[in-house]
Amino acid sequence: MDTELKAGSLSFIESMVMGVAGSAPGYTIAVTTGALIAVAGTLSPGALVIFAVPMLGIAIAYKALNKAAVSAGAAYQWTTVEFGKFWGFFSGWALMVAAMVFMVTGSLPLATATLDFIDPALANNVVLSAGVATAWFLVIATVLIVGIEVTSKVQMVMTTVELIILTAVIVAAFVHAAKMGLANPFSWSWFGFGYTPQSFATTALIVVFFYWGWDVTANLAEETHNAEDNAGNGGFISIFVTVSYYIAFVAAALCLYTTKDAAGRNANIIYDIAVTSGFGRAGGLLASSAVILSSVATLETTMLQFSRTLFAMGRDGAMPFGFGKVDKRTQTPVRAMLVLMGVGLLLLWGSSLMPTVNIIIQDSVRAVGLLVAYYFGLAGLVAAKVFFPLYKEHIGRWLWLCVYPALSGIALIALGIYAITTFDLITNCVGIGGLVAGIVFFRPGRYRTPKLVEPVVE
Repeated sequence: MDTELKAGSLSFIESMVMGVAGSAPGYTIAVTTGALIAVAGTLSPGALVIFAVPMLGIAIAYKALNKAAVSAGAAYQWTTVEFGKFWGFFSGWALMVAAMVFMVTGSLPLATATLDFIDPALANNVVLSAGVATAWFLVIATVLIVGIEVTSKVQMVMTTVELIILTAVIVAAFVHAAKMGLANPFSWSWFGFGYTPQSFATTALIVVFFYWGWDVTANLAEETHNAEDNAGNGGFISIFVTVSYYIAFVAAALCLYTTKDAAGRNANIIYDIAVTSGFGRAGGLLASSAVILSSVATLETTMLQFSRTLFAMGRDGAMPFGFGKVDKRTQTPVRAMLVLMGVGLLLLWGSSLMPTVNIIIQDSVRAVGLLVAYYFGLAGLVAAKVFFPLYKEHIGRWLWLCVYPALSGIALIALGIYAITTFDLITNCVGIGGLVAGIVFFRPGRYRTPKLVEPVVE
């Protein structure tokens, strides 16, 4: 066993693909579009643009901080160095809790898309979905244990095929809508600000969930060639790819369905759009294959984020030291992966006690959005502190690397705090309760603070 991951395993292109796979356009569109439209209605396309603004601020922070310090712990390490062990630990803990919750949110849609090939009606059977999800979960985890190089090659193929299928479906959807008439006539008000205070905060966190996942590139930095540049750039560029697909599919859903109808399609709206657009059941199954590929891809990247964060925290002693070891042959943190597998399966089958797949997904999306807003927000504030001295040298860089990330971080944290007051008990128990549970493992006296090198700014 050792404490070094396999350096130089990922190229820039592979890093960018990992960022796209982490955000998972196929999966996210399939399961979250209905939830977004249920809250924001016809404002949904604009919400994806408006709330991309703070997300880009956080991506800028990640890009710059990654240049300053490459670490599998990423946000955990940066926050620990600048704000101390308490905030750093709970930044890493928030990511891991979000990842564990996502094991349910990501596995169940994968199961429902698989069941679509047999009988779409089976997708609403929670226990059956949990069983199929378990099989997928174990296969994906096994691939990750084999090694990052195999994982990246698999991701390249899956993501390419996924984007080709999604492009075909979206083109067909707009062509069909143009011929048959629009369910919701297009208006520039789709990009307006007609939110209530409650819908604004809830919409923001759903959109945070839409975009979450690109930051896996930072957690894989120690395994990326020329990581100081490639890991940050890969995540930053991937956001623009996913934004395009998200806006296109939400607009297509509004063109094809009434807002009430679209809001009820949380299991796999891509399948529905493909069928509605004239592809028939065969085309719908092809669309479902894109969701399957995307779900597998995002589960892989989420597992990578969890395992690399737990590995980095174990290496520093913030978590038991055994998690900071890698297998000599594969150079992967196998012990961290085994923990993820155990907890993931426990949560997956625990969720089968809930009445429907849709309820599980809706509660999980909001809880994950809350946790991500917390650790992303901290990363934005870390960048503000690290790059604050730039005002003495270059006001433009100071605004870009300090002020913009700071405002983005503050906005995300404020939205998260307000959203807590609007969430139901289950969502708050998962989100806040999961975060507070970290107190059981927090032992600041037993671990060292990692060092952050002087930031490099170009």
